[in-house]
Amino acid sequence: MTTMDSRPDRRPPMLNADEKTTLLAFLDYLREAVLAKVAGVPEPAVRTAGVPSGTSLLQLIKHLTAVELTWFVWAYAGAGRERWETKSAVSADDTASDLADAYREAIAQANEIALACTDLDRPGARSLRETAPPSMRWILVHMIEETARHAGHADILREQIDGSTGR
Repeated sequence: MTTMDSRPDRRPPMLNADEKTTLLAFLDYLREAVLAKVAGVPEPAVRTAGVPSGTSLLQLIKHLTAVELTWFVWAYAGAGRERWETKSAVSADDTASDLADAYREAIAQANEIALACTDLDRPGARSLRETAPPSMRWILVHMIEETARHAGHADILREQIDGSTGR
């Protein structure tokens, strides 16, 4: 299993493993990409919206943290009474370091839940929609899609800030 910051290169994982290991490796690869885009960006650029919708690098990290916790912890594991707010604004007290640490902690919790799952077809405890709770397979694929989309947003925002491109 690939873990955050364990790979010396920044290329997509090249492995021939079981389904869960492969899905988690690609999800971790994308999570690393998002964190890399935030690393080293100074204030206030890291919190400045780069598009009219108000999206900033810190807002992406905060959103992805809530999404990880909502899907894996709240929906799949059934832990907690309330869902995390996935649209919460970045506050003046939020720092890049604190939000990156919170994201890493959410990732660790999500991975722990995913790794403990012995049947990717087993539905979770709750649904975020008016449907049956999704399976772990669905959540992993959804989180790859969600994280990839926001990694692309982070690529664009970082390029606008300092011209950095690539992973």
